[in-house]
Amino acid sequence: MHALAYTKPWEMSIVDRADPAPGPGEVVIDVIATGICGSDSHGYSGENGRRRGGQVMGHEAVGRVRDGALVTFNPLVSCGECGFCLAGQTQACPDARVIGVDPLLDGSFAERVLVPARNVVPLPADMPVLHGALIEPLAVGYHAVMQGAPEADDILLVIGGGPIGQAAALGARRAGLSRILVSEPTAPRRALLEQLGFSTTTPEDAGDELRERFGGKATLVVDAVGLSATVTDALTHSVTRARIVLVGMGAPEITIPPYGITVGERRMTGSYCYSEEHFRSTAEWVGAGRPELDALIDRTVPLSDGPQAFHDVARGTGGSNKTLVVSSSALLAGATW
Repeated sequence: MHALAYTKPWEMSIVDRADPAPGPGEVVIDVIATGICGSDSHGYSGENGRRRGGQVMGHEAVGRVRDGALVTFNPLVSCGECGFCLAGQTQACPDARVIGVDPLLDGSFAERVLVPARNVVPLPADMPVLHGALIEPLAVGYHAVMQGAPEADDILLVIGGGPIGQAAALGARRAGLSRILVSEPTAPRRALLEQLGFSTTTPEDAGDELRERFGGKATLVVDAVGLSATVTDALTHSVTRARIVLVGMGAPEITIPPYGITVGERRMTGSYCYSEEHFRSTAEWVGAGRPELDALIDRTVPLSDGPQAFHDVARGTGGSNKTLVVSSSALLAGATW
């Protein structure tokens, strides 16, 4: 089969790989499409140092199992035996690994991918196929909101209007929140969010917008960027005892103003991936038919154009939202979306 392999920072290539051979408890998925994640992009550029030469990335995928059924997969592979796993909190398993992120677990930027059978999530046959590749990032955003214990009367500030910020806003609406403001510096992303029905602002105007639209500061904040400046914004624009969820990982180290936490008795919580329930419930939510999700996909490119697509995304010239890499086998099969 063909696969898209990371060679070194700023270099990827199409390679030939042996077809994956499933063992007991494993399933081969014929990949239709895979989204380029921010962590993939940062790995490609060498920013996060978490990729190795020869690695096949990709964990936001949709495809078909050999009987033709449409599926996605939860890329978190855990031990299955610890207390966290038994409670469905596989993201907290100390031995958890992520397909396409762990160098030893080849991902879905390929024509086929091997996954544990227990991680396969079936999808409705009549749903928009490409929406299946959005389930993973949408689950990340939904889990981040739920980590903040949302309440219906919360004022939510989402910092960052990229794919995860978009997912958090959609997840908050799904959780019953209506007072949502997204802070995003780029006009195209603000336009998309407004198309989806969300109020937006620039980082400079966030405080004024919160007061004008909702009468005060945020009670809940989701930082989908993860920089010192955005954490400072989260503290500045939130009320005493606000809940702040950090899901963005924009820098390996950040500086946090301690008074903003101690004096305001704010709670800062990390959010990583998703629980099993949040992933599967997001798959059900997407599978029910969400035509608005079309707006989250900027473009599709064939696997053969994957190296250029990665370069464009990492350089910031690949569009404002999600780029999906479509496998050549899906194209050859005359797949329709």
